[in-house]
Amino acid sequence: METPLKHTPLRAWHVEHGAKMVPFAGWEMPIQYAGGALQEHRLVRTSAGIFDISHMGQLELRGSDAPAFLDYLVTSSMSTLEEGNSRYGVICDTDGGVLDDLFVYRLPDKWWIVVNAANTESDYQWFRRHAAEYEVEIVNVSDGTAMFAVQGPAAIEIMDDVSGGRISAIPRFGAADCSIVGVHCLVGRTGYTGEDGVELFLSTAEARIVWEAILDSEVARRADLSPIGLAARDSLRFEPGFPLYGHEISREVTPVEARLTWACDFDSNFIGRDAILARKEAGPAQRLCTFTLTERGVPRQDCEVFADSDGRKIGTVVTGMFAPSAEVYAGNAFVEPAYSKVGAEFEVDIRGKRKAAVVVKRPLYKPAYK
Repeated sequence: METPLKHTPLRAWHVEHGAKMVPFAGWEMPIQYAGGALQEHRLVRTSAGIFDISHMGQLELRGSDAPAFLDYLVTSSMSTLEEGNSRYGVICDTDGGVLDDLFVYRLPDKWWIVVNAANTESDYQWFRRHAAEYEVEIVNVSDGTAMFAVQGPAAIEIMDDVSGGRISAIPRFGAADCSIVGVHCLVGRTGYTGEDGVELFLSTAEARIVWEAILDSEVARRADLSPIGLAARDSLRFEPGFPLYGHEISREVTPVEARLTWACDFDSNFIGRDAILARKEAGPAQRLCTFTLTERGVPRQDCEVFADSDGRKIGTVVTGMFAPSAEVYAGNAFVEPAYSKVGAEFEVDIRGKRKAAVVVKRPLYKPAYK
């Protein structure tokens, strides 16, 4: 029997407001609203959008050994993270394969870990499996936690309006407790769009109150703040070069192929470190690149990539779409290293027809953080 899809606390609101709902990572989620994904993408780039991302997982970590524990489990050093800040990292298996990517927030009395929806339970069990040797307690608090993102050039002004001016004082990658219309929220100045903004964590019981209060605020109405679905979230993360699990990163890929060695502190003895260093030294068989099509066509995940010189298969597309901000049809692909360099040319097979493509400098869209 199929497992029933999970619902975020705002599922009824999304349906009431015309969202097209689809299955995603075991959840029923809004993929777009009446205006369409292209309009939603452009709104976030020019003003602001609000995302219900309550499907994401949240783990709470406490204990005196928490810094050392995280340094062992996560590729980036967390023991050097200052209180009230957050850091991106990856968790890997012993062979260097990526199990997930995550954000870690260091708070006064605990550590807050945000993981991908499809990996929440497996990540939780991975942490529990290694916790026995440390003085730590790890708890999966996902079921009781709602998560929103407000992103775009007007996002901070909107959030200041509903928080009494607290949000603009939080630095990039910072985190703080805030009251929004009387509801306690953890607010991180983080995001997944390439725009300035915040992510909020709060009780599922009060999710609709805060969601509607943000949308109904005076500054939000003036900015035409609107809900944004998963389709626009995908194009918004693709343009600035952020990875998506199951696409640019997976169990079969190490940080070397995925261009994520910048998120690896090799001075820490984290799980998978030696395997990643060995892969880095030997050189990967394939490497991630971003390309644009020079012929008309829409690349999609799993399209095969061929050398234009001899027709030999050299890789596979892992993300493909129309990139609205760059106004090009583009994608990410894992290809042989010689073809991953800027200016390299190859062909992408789209429904049996090979279309010319060229590797371009990453990212397609320069993040607009403040």
